[in-house]
Amino acid sequence: MKQHIKRGLRVSRYVIYKETLVDYREHFWSFLGAFAGIGLIAFFQSHVLTETENIFLIGSFGASSVLVFGAIQSPLAQPRNLIGGHVISAMVGVLAYRFLPDIIWITAPVSVAASIVLMQVTKTLHPPGGATALIAVIGSPKIHELGYWYVISPVLVGAVILLTTALIFNNMTPSRRYPTNRRFTYLLRKRLLLRPRGNKMANAKKNVQDA
Repeated sequence: MKQHIKRGLRVSRYVIYKETLVDYREHFWSFLGAFAGIGLIAFFQSHVLTETENIFLIGSFGASSVLVFGAIQSPLAQPRNLIGGHVISAMVGVLAYRFLPDIIWITAPVSVAASIVLMQVTKTLHPPGGATALIAVIGSPKIHELGYWYVISPVLVGAVILLTTALIFNNMTPSRRYPTNRRFTYLLRKRLLLRPRGNKMANAKKNVQDA
């Protein structure tokens, strides 16, 4: 148990150290990715949805952007965590609001605590998920009127937009790799025409031999 805790601390220190290094290129892509992701969600809210449906940009997406664009190597920022954490927490929040007594000091802590446990059990721990569950309980009347649709839109759709944006902007340079699954990232880089250097060198060597 102690060894597991020590290992977790070492990993956490390494992630914090790596993500806080001053690298202006990394900061540029983090800014660009977050700007694009939140910008797309805000655009849909402002120009696509009608005034009666104008619920698409929720606060927890801002917290998710910090992870998926600013700490891309963190286990908490991976696609499984991003999508699963938000969806599970949204469902917990809706259920808490609908079936528990309308007492804020009961529904609010139950929604957050239950979402944390379920995310731990399903291995989808994503800190902004706690905010997603809480918004379902203390949100505006428009949020409450959505009912179970809150899980689909804005939560699931918004999380998918953030994930799609992250898959593009977090793999634009050789120094950034998202997600941490190497096989998936390799295939994605091939799609983005950012093939590993080894393949480029092999192709160049082959061309020289053919010449």
